[in-house]
Formats: sequence, C-alpha cells, structure tokens
Amino acid sequence: MRRTMSTPGPDTLFDADLGALNSFRLPARAARLLRLRSLDRLDALIATPGWAAIPRLVLGGGSNLVFTGDFAGTVLKVEIDGRRLVDATAEAWIVEAGAGESWHDFVCWTLERGWPGLENLALIPGTVGAAPIQNIGAYGLELAERFDSLDAVDLESGARRVFTLRDCAFGYRDSVFKRAPGRWLVSAVRFRLPRRWQPVTRYAELARELEARGLADPSAREISEAVSAIRCRKLPDPAVLGNAGSFFKNPLVEAAQCARLLAAHPTMPHYVQADGREKLAAGWLIEQSGWKGRDLGPVGCFERQALVLVNRGGATGADVVRIARAIVADVEARFGVRLEPEPALL
Repeated sequence: MRRTMSTPGPDTLFDADLGALNSFRLPARAARLLRLRSLDRLDALIATPGWAAIPRLVLGGGSNLVFTGDFAGTVLKVEIDGRRLVDATAEAWIVEAGAGESWHDFVCWTLERGWPGLENLALIPGTVGAAPIQNIGAYGLELAERFDSLDAVDLESGARRVFTLRDCAFGYRDSVFKRAPGRWLVSAVRFRLPRRWQPVTRYAELARELEARGLADPSAREISEAVSAIRCRKLPDPAVLGNAGSFFKNPLVEAAQCARLLAAHPTMPHYVQADGREKLAAGWLIEQSGWKGRDLGPVGCFERQALVLVNRGGATGADVVRIARAIVADVEARFGVRLEPEPALL
C-alpha cells in the first residue's frame, strides 16, 4: 500500500490532551493515548494482564463524538494509512484504504483515477475507518451502497476478521460496530465502485445546485464539486468553528404520524422510506422550534444550518449536552417527535 508521512510525535502519551483530537474542540484528557500506525502492537497490547478491564476508545478523526469529560482508559488513535486498487472486474473497481486515511482525500483520490461512486460523499469530515461505523451518508447516497468489505480486530480476543456487507448490519447512521463501542478496531475498508456508473442526483438540494450550474448530465467529478460547494456554503469549517457536523439524526416516523403532522404543517419536508415510514428533516424541525442561530451559553445552533451545533469558544461537553437536551425537549413539545444525536457522547 502507498505510504504517507505519519503524524509526528510519540506513539504513547499518558494524561494526553484530547482537545485537538476532536472536531468540537472540547477539553478532555485520556489516561493513555496510543497512536497506531499499524497493527503490530495490538497483539501484545491485548495480551497485557488486565486489558479487558481497561476502558478503551477507538478514535479516528474525532469528528463524530462529544467528550463530556476525561476518559479514564486507553484511547487508540488509528493512523493506519495506504490506498490501493485491489481488483478490477467487468462490473466494478475494488479499492481499499487504510482506516487512518482522510475520508475526503480518499474520495478525491478515487475520482482522480476515474473510479466514480463516492462523489456524493465528498467533504464529509473524518477518516475512512470511521465511515462504516456511522454508515455515513449524504445527498442521496449511503456508504453501504458502495461497500465491499473491511478488516477489523476484535479488541477483546485479538482475532482478525473480515466483515462483509451483511456482517456489518448497516442501518441509518448505524452499524454492528456502533452498537458495540470499544469492541472492534477497523484497520482497512474496501469499496465496490461500479463501472456502469449512474449519477445519483435525486436529492433536491443537489439537483438544484446542478441545475444552477447548467449540468444536465453531470460527471462524477462535477457532482463532487457541487456537493462540496453546498457543504461549504451551509456547514462551518471545524478548523474555524468547532463542531461535529450534523448533530441530530433525521427522525423516522410512521406514515400515520407523518400525515397528522402534515395536516398541521403542510410545508414540512418528508421522505417516504422503503418500509413505508417517513423520514423527517431534523434541521427543519429545529428551525421551526426557534433554535436556528440561537445560542445557549458558549454553544449555538449554527445560523446557516440548524442541524449543526457549534462551539463559539470555551465550550465544554456539558455545554453541548445542555443545548442538545433543550432542543430535543422543544422539538418534542412542538411536534411530538424525539430527536436522537448522531455523535457518540462520551
């Protein structure tokens, strides 16, 4: 696999500062931080007496978590790099990336080589290894639709395992890995990118952007550029304003409940799902509840996208939890719909 320069610094730190390792820029410390650039050290680590009793956290880009305090255990910072073409069949290109690779950089790399399929997921923050845990999705596409398989290590036994699409049990922003935090460490992920590629442009916001650009038959690169432009306009840069991206999941409700809500709120966005349920737009519910652009202490609801909570400066995890609970309570009181957070609260 291609090698890149590893992040400088020691491989092991005690009483480690995690403030710069989470995109919300929340203060937290870990009893121990290990930077893993390969799997060489894991076997010895897992065989260490007392390992099973030590709390552990697998950390990628830190873009989908909220530290509510210090972590009294071991943080495994995955920095395994590498990208390669595994196979090229008549139907698809199978491409692989190390879990520590930047997700957006990997998407750009595939497009540069003429392997379309991930363009709708451009500019999503985080690492390749974290992407299947959350089953990331945006603008009409989910990772599961392009997934082939992944390699993971069982942090309880040390066993290596290859996970297929079925094994991952992907759901909406969910997977078998998310339901067992601290159990699995993903080391590499493979994707199946179709040779008979068809653009995914059904998402209304993306369709409008492509129309505004005069692109009736867009290429994968043009879709990627359109998606990136939309994200840059509506989402804050974590390097400038700390955040964890979309903070709440779009809620799924039964068709009957959706019909009742539409009777009272005819302009409410809603999307029919394959199982007959309806997906509602969490951002719209939050905005209608009066939270868009509103702050509660040092944490606010971003003025250009109500779905994003931002650190205005000096926020703690407790501040994030406080505003999140207030938003959940107001949306539930107004619409009878309970929002769930996307990021893990630790």
